[in-house]
Amino acid sequence: MDRVALKAGLVGAVVSGAPSTVWTLLEGGDVTEGGRALGKVLLPREERTWVLLAAGAPVHGALSLGWAYVLAAVLPERGEMVAGAVGGLGIAALDLAVLGRFFGPIAALPQGRQWADHVAFGLSVGLVLRKSRHARDRDRGEGRAGRPAAAGRA
Repeated sequence: MDRVALKAGLVGAVVSGAPSTVWTLLEGGDVTEGGRALGKVLLPREERTWVLLAAGAPVHGALSLGWAYVLAAVLPERGEMVAGAVGGLGIAALDLAVLGRFFGPIAALPQGRQWADHVAFGLSVGLVLRKSRHARDRDRGEGRAGRPAAAGRA
């Protein structure tokens, strides 16, 4: 499951910014805002965008991988996408509503976008897990819940 969680985390890290990016573009805002905020948590006196983005990127990646490993361990074998989206809401509650309050740059971000990004993260992790589990079951000749596949299917 380690390789699957790694893949899910990488996909989630890339996909999770889509809602806020689209939302921000539609409003004509600054798409680097979230990345700069995360960098600002690490480097509070820094103002250069490229430095803040460079500082925030590995943190975002590490958080995405960590949460993907958690989701891979706890999401059920069925309904991974829905459970992943719900998991993304739970992660948002912790990241944004609880911990984010203590970090000014994170608290200052438009919260609706950030919550949408977290749901997209959980949903994408759930999708990767579902696809990987389905492929695993197919390779073993099992159905979705570990039962033997029906005759004529493999």
